[in-house]
Amino acid sequence: MALNLTINTSNPPLGALLAAEHVKDSVSLSVQEGKDTKLHVSDQVQFNDVNSITRYLARVAPSLGLYGSNMMEQTEVDHWLEFSARRLSGQSDLPPALGELNAALALRTFLVGHGLTLADLCVWAALKGCGEWQATQAKSGSFPHVSRWFSFLSSQVPFSDVGSRWASKLTASQTAAVEKEKKQDVGKFVELPGAEMGKVVVRFPPEASGYLHIGHAKAALLNQHYQINFKGKLIMRFDDTNPEKEKEDFEKVILEDVAMLQIKPDQFTYTSDHFPTILRLAEQLLQEGKAYIDDTPPDVMKQEREQRIESRHRSNSVEKNMQMWEEMKAGTEYGQTCCMRAKIDMSSNNGCMRDPTLYRCKNAPHPRTGNTYKVYPTYDFACPIVDSIEGVTHALRTTEYHDRDEQFYWVIDALRLRKPYIWEYARLNLNNTVLSKRKLTWFVDQGYVDGWDDPRFPTVRGVLRRGMTVEGLKQFIAAQGGSRSVVNMEWDKIWAFNKKVIDPIAPRYTALQSSQVVPISIPGAKEELKEAAKHPKNADVGMKQVWYGPKVFVEGADAETFSEGETVTFINWGNIIITKIHKDSSGAITSLEGRLNLENTDYKKTTKITWLADTLKAPLIPTICVSYQHLISKPVLGKDDDFKDFINKNSKTEEMMLGDPCLKDLKKGDIIQLQRRGFYICDQPYEPVSPHSCKESPCVLLYIPDGHTKEMPTAGSKDKSKNQPTAKPVKAEPASPSKSSRAPSNSPTQAASGDAFSLFSSIVVQGDLVRQLKTDKAPKEQVDPAVKQLLALKVEFKKLTGQEYKPGMAPPASSPVQTSPAPATTSPSLSSSSCPYTRVAEQGEVVRKLKAEKAPKDKIDEAVKVLLALKAEFKQLTGQDYNPGMAAPSGTPTQPTSSSSLSSADIHGQVAEQGEVVRKLKSEKASKDQIDAAVKQLLALKAEYKQVTGQEYKPGAPPANGAPSLAAQVQSATEPTKTSSPDSTALDIYHRVCQQGDLVRKLKTEKASKDQLDAAVKQLLALKAEYKQQTGQEYKPGVAPSAATAPAQASPPPPQSSSSPQAQALYAQVAQQGEQVRQLKAEKAPKEQVETAVKTLLVLKGQYKALTGEEYKPLSTPGAPGHTRSEDKSRKERENASEKQQGGGGGRKQQKGGEKSQQSQDSGAAGAGDGQGPKKQTRLGLEAKKEENLAEWYSQVITKSELIEYYDVSGCYVLRPWAYAIWETIKDFFDKEIKKLGVENCYFPMFVSQAALEKEKSHIADFAPEVAWVTRSGKTELAEPIAVRPTSETVMYPAYAKWVQSHRDLPIKLNQWCNVVRWEFKHPQPFLRTREFLWQEGHTAFATKEEAAEEVLQILDLYARVYEELMAIPVVKGRKTEKEKFAGGNYTTTIEAFISASGRAIQGATSHHLGQNFSKMFEIVFEDPKKPGEKQFAYQNSWGITTRTIGVLTMVHGDDMGLVLPPRVACLQVIIIPCGITATLPKAEKELLLAQCSKYLSRLQKVDIRVKADLRDNYSPGWKFNHWELKGVPIRLEVGPKDLKQGQCVAVRRDTGEKITLPDADAENRIKLLLEEIQNNMFKRASADLKEHMVSADTMEQLQKELDNGKIVQVPFCGEAECEDWIKKTTAKDQDLEPGAPSMGAKSLCIPFQPLKTLQPGQMCISGKEPAQFYTLFGRSY
Repeated sequence: MALNLTINTSNPPLGALLAAEHVKDSVSLSVQEGKDTKLHVSDQVQFNDVNSITRYLARVAPSLGLYGSNMMEQTEVDHWLEFSARRLSGQSDLPPALGELNAALALRTFLVGHGLTLADLCVWAALKGCGEWQATQAKSGSFPHVSRWFSFLSSQVPFSDVGSRWASKLTASQTAAVEKEKKQDVGKFVELPGAEMGKVVVRFPPEASGYLHIGHAKAALLNQHYQINFKGKLIMRFDDTNPEKEKEDFEKVILEDVAMLQIKPDQFTYTSDHFPTILRLAEQLLQEGKAYIDDTPPDVMKQEREQRIESRHRSNSVEKNMQMWEEMKAGTEYGQTCCMRAKIDMSSNNGCMRDPTLYRCKNAPHPRTGNTYKVYPTYDFACPIVDSIEGVTHALRTTEYHDRDEQFYWVIDALRLRKPYIWEYARLNLNNTVLSKRKLTWFVDQGYVDGWDDPRFPTVRGVLRRGMTVEGLKQFIAAQGGSRSVVNMEWDKIWAFNKKVIDPIAPRYTALQSSQVVPISIPGAKEELKEAAKHPKNADVGMKQVWYGPKVFVEGADAETFSEGETVTFINWGNIIITKIHKDSSGAITSLEGRLNLENTDYKKTTKITWLADTLKAPLIPTICVSYQHLISKPVLGKDDDFKDFINKNSKTEEMMLGDPCLKDLKKGDIIQLQRRGFYICDQPYEPVSPHSCKESPCVLLYIPDGHTKEMPTAGSKDKSKNQPTAKPVKAEPASPSKSSRAPSNSPTQAASGDAFSLFSSIVVQGDLVRQLKTDKAPKEQVDPAVKQLLALKVEFKKLTGQEYKPGMAPPASSPVQTSPAPATTSPSLSSSSCPYTRVAEQGEVVRKLKAEKAPKDKIDEAVKVLLALKAEFKQLTGQDYNPGMAAPSGTPTQPTSSSSLSSADIHGQVAEQGEVVRKLKSEKASKDQIDAAVKQLLALKAEYKQVTGQEYKPGAPPANGAPSLAAQVQSATEPTKTSSPDSTALDIYHRVCQQGDLVRKLKTEKASKDQLDAAVKQLLALKAEYKQQTGQEYKPGVAPSAATAPAQASPPPPQSSSSPQAQALYAQVAQQGEQVRQLKAEKAPKEQVETAVKTLLVLKGQYKALTGEEYKPLSTPGAPGHTRSEDKSRKERENASEKQQGGGGGRKQQKGGEKSQQSQDSGAAGAGDGQGPKKQTRLGLEAKKEENLAEWYSQVITKSELIEYYDVSGCYVLRPWAYAIWETIKDFFDKEIKKLGVENCYFPMFVSQAALEKEKSHIADFAPEVAWVTRSGKTELAEPIAVRPTSETVMYPAYAKWVQSHRDLPIKLNQWCNVVRWEFKHPQPFLRTREFLWQEGHTAFATKEEAAEEVLQILDLYARVYEELMAIPVVKGRKTEKEKFAGGNYTTTIEAFISASGRAIQGATSHHLGQNFSKMFEIVFEDPKKPGEKQFAYQNSWGITTRTIGVLTMVHGDDMGLVLPPRVACLQVIIIPCGITATLPKAEKELLLAQCSKYLSRLQKVDIRVKADLRDNYSPGWKFNHWELKGVPIRLEVGPKDLKQGQCVAVRRDTGEKITLPDADAENRIKLLLEEIQNNMFKRASADLKEHMVSADTMEQLQKELDNGKIVQVPFCGEAECEDWIKKTTAKDQDLEPGAPSMGAKSLCIPFQPLKTLQPGQMCISGKEPAQFYTLFGRSY
């Protein structure tokens, strides 16, 4: 028989393993690792319990005697097995058990008999795995016999083998468990001073005069935290010092409340247990003259204490005091007027020390001591005594007791008792809440609440009844921790914690408002019962029964949003089409009719609603939903506020509901979620009809807040605008051709055609306005009325024309087209109600809709037939194939007059010109009013253009000529139109545009003034618009107007000069070969293949030139040769589309059918979908190049990559999450490093008094022009202006002066992360020069100069690491010159970075040594330990780094595609993008592809890579590539269908653009290495750039030359400020490298610690006036 022992490696059973070791030679036994410990004997027999396993193993090898040699020994073995399991395994009372074991082993070598048994094995195993035993064993002399026995066994081979192999794993798992427990105990807990493990004693002392509230819960849980963490003791003590307040009933409820919180105190005590001791100690104070008896009336005593007047009894003799004390103890009439007071200090500033009361006389019986005493101690006197007697080591008290701490310690000292340590924490203050027991009792007594467990009460019972879970409450209080910050907290926070607990486990049900339900009849539905998940994301919650049927109820508010024909998703059922809405005379909906459409599983754009079936088999449950508001209406009550004035008398509301039949099974306390309403707790379960009352009891549910300040989405919240009467579109059936053809000629459409056209134009303008408002993210109040007006116009349009308005449709004819009635047989294309183009588009929509709704095949086929017939009619009439998005031909065969054609060209030019104006205003960040006005004018011009031409205006397209029919075009083909041939006017304008363009370029090169440049650009734009108006084409440099510009031409011919057939054929060959080269490059074909194709292309181009005498030029639009930027963009989009079909990776071939015709490529932005018109061009990418216009490039990068948003206060900017994540990375790194140096974080106020700011005038002189002042409060002028900190020396150093008294108080090392304001009036630039910025500022003080100097360089090294290690930016470390150093400091060290794109340096961060300058000014002095009696001034440093770092990062690494982020600071290091998801891709493959993306996401997250998967299905892969490239994500991971099959993925590096194929198995490791490689590569590249641009020079000529070449230069320098000014002035000529930047010459950047050259003896300064002192780095800078 073979036995198999499986071992749980995380908790190995040492006893079983020892038994296995002993029997392995006698029995066939294998041991293997697994999840659970188990001994497998056979399929029927298995053991899991360790003791059972050891017993079985011992019995199968009886010859070894492991289970004893007789019955008596076996009984003893059983005893020790139980002893090991119960007494030694993880129990807290180990010492008594060890005592018993020690006694048993006193005269024995083995526990049972004279040999080794299971008893020895299991007891040894239990001790080996016990950490407390290891600690006990280390102490010599403890349990000597156990130690002897344990050591003896440990030396034996089986024990040593098992111990070395398995015991370490057991210890590790126990340690991990402890660590996990500690980590789970969240919160800002601080270590207790002087606390020792195992010796901490804390106490929780509630007064039994009311129920516990959450303030008490915080105290209890804090004490429990320290008890557990230090393995200490928690005493629960009832403070029963006041017999009048003490109620025994409350003791019971408090114990119950503590049990609810799962707190288990180690000891329960009462203060009254110690009354005899307290009495004795009080008399001791009287005898020693430290206390006296006073009979002063209470009100007089209070007045005397306030006025610091001593009582007349203060000087009583001891005898007099004892006499009066006896009166008190006897409870006489006179004794009741007296009290005992401590004799401390009546002149103390602390009121608690002005002779406080220690004892008072009360003639009331005590619940525990009865009438034994007539005198009772005050809490403040009893507490320190009992704490000391009971061994409390740390007394946790809230900060409100702070003033009483001095009194606490006075009592301890006066009585010579052991001193506990007081540890303070902040009390829990909740808004709109009173926690005072007196006030809560008043609410109960006055009947404002149901009792102490009222859900509006802050009591533990109240919040639990309202749905707070014990776990949620514990998590909330644990999160507050031991903080001392006193804050008023919203209730939202506590409920938010609770939501995290209940959300994953609360089952989902439905309830509808009973007064507003609307029935809906669904004839196709059958009455049936099915099961659905109670929780959509947690199957463990279970299943519930859901009834379906032909009649269901929905909320009335939901019904109001429905329209006929609309598809609505019924949750837990599917899609249902609303076929009919019935209303009464008032317009209210009475019932609905619907049709099942369950085959349609597209739920993306449907309304989701809750519903309940009306069936006799499962009647709906009457339910009452109760909501509560705050009892107190004012958030924070002031000292003078009477809480009774702020009682909310309407704090409870009830709502009658019809509930899910499942609600009948709810029990009291069950927590559920009513879908679309929120979380509820069952307060009263449903009870069926009672035989006594003949009534049923409804289910009462209490609403559980979830921490959201916004209301839950409830019924009817889908689309508020739809509730408007005009906003309910009624879905019309698509008109069949036969119906349309019978429209008479005198239809309303024709009769009112002028009005219809005007209405059509109004809709266009209003639609554009709505889109603009949404684009501008206008307030909801602005958008809603605009939408409302648009819907009203559409309704009016339908009434007038009989058609639904559709974007892109042809406008109604401006005059009747047909005057005679059309016979029934007339072709549909001749219908007067709509043009043929529109009818094809409409029918296309019908087909698409039927397919989307998964309509029956016969219906779809019929609709497709109609569509094909309409397309044939369209071609017959116009001679063209119908193309979605093409210009709609006119419904008339007549040709528009030339006047209308001229008019369209004029308007086309005006639209183009106005578009340029709008773009210019936006790029210049003009005011919103200016931009809005310009946009309004543009929209009006576009509407006018559409009115004249019948087409939407398209940028770049020639002006439409009233859309003549093809017949008319053919007829006039022999006679070119005005715009077809370039006349002298067009050529003249062309040359003027060229000249003006040259002038603009010249002005930019010469750095002309902004006014001059703007005027020239304005004229250029006007000329371009005029050119476009004249020719119908965009102006293109180098391309003169051509002789033939037929707009409708499908494929562009070669230029006119090459019109011979041979030339045309060769031209086509060149074009085809060019396309092949581009395709090969896009597919990353082998280099040899690409080179061969390029050679062929060059040969063909040479042949073309030899034949025609002209260079080959590709044509982008008819008659406009030249390759344009927009064409590049269009080609890139085509490549992205191609890549999407191929699966995203490199080296893939073009799929069949993947390439569109040239015509479809050229229409719109890369081919639009059917019926949608041209695809909208996005302006996602950058429109400026870094090398050409750095300022514009920088502005676009930081906004388009979502680093910042502009703000309406100049010089201030919104840091978006992408930028703030970079700052957080820097902050986390630097914060961690400075804490290693002993620096602590703090925060000082941002406001500075004028006196403090001006105290150090030389320091503030530099900041004076930039200081922002607060001068008014509301409308009142302040008596003295208050500054907003520009830096914090003057804020912090007065406090340092208070804190430093001795050299022992030094060093002070403080740092704060904050914002500062410097109101710069120079040219502001985001990150680089802003009026408000974030930074850290460190301020330290030392006793010696050496310590301070050492720290300056330590901090500078950390700043260099921030730039070099995190941001991959090399820096130059050095010291500032005297002119450039920090005002008021001794010297300043700096790190300087370089931006080669502008040839400028930028200061990265600074570390200043302030010497004793500020300590002298603010008197930060200490007594010199070496010279007693002498005062010494402290040595100080200050240092800071700002969000400027983000700007430097952007400019150093960014490129023409956007940001390039080093992996260590990137918010996301990898972006995963699925490719190749096309309409033809099978659903299973698509799901497999998305699942693979999710796997990569999970795998990368596990190795701590910051990663995201972009699974949005409304953007193409190409768009996503551009988007994430722009945002600078270091690696893009592409996953396509082919990648999936080949077990790979493709990584694209942002820094180089290189594509790398990675095997799936090793993807995460390769990516980690790749990220490190990218980081290193970026640093190497930036370092090479700096090395190339940092040079040395010894003459002014060399300096000037190198500066003009955009370099920074190290030169010999004397260090004098006058000389520095001279250098700056001399080099300040024509040096603006970017428009708008401030003019400046070269200034000193730093004196490098490691110069490029060594200064020679006698070498002169570069000015030639003074000897040089050092090489200094000069350059132009920001």
